[in-house]
Amino acid sequence: MSRPRKCRRVCGLPQNESFIPAAPHGHKEPVILSIDEYEAIRLIDRQNLSQEECGEYMQVARTTVQQIYSEARKKIANALVEGRALHIRGGDYRLCEGNSNHCGRGVCRRHQHGRMSEKE
Repeated sequence: MSRPRKCRRVCGLPQNESFIPAAPHGHKEPVILSIDEYEAIRLIDRQNLSQEECGEYMQVARTTVQQIYSEARKKIANALVEGRALHIRGGDYRLCEGNSNHCGRGVCRRHQHGRMSEKE
């Protein structure tokens, strides 16, 4: 039996949940980037944190961050190269309560958490 997935801490939801190519290239399945994958990209690429620091923010191990980050980059590359829509949703996460020094945004929503499926 596999171990249950641990919810990753996220400091805020993305302002834009979908990115769609300007020129349609037929009907291609959209790429789904999970909220926790988005957060790893935000912390590492935008905030210039190391994977270890990112793991501290998200309250997961560095090796877990490495896996999340790698998968996120593959998905983003596929969306860009193949001209597919990119939707950010789903994943196992909980929103930061905003009362921690680890919050990287300062716009945390208090007392909200959840586990969302990719279909929500």
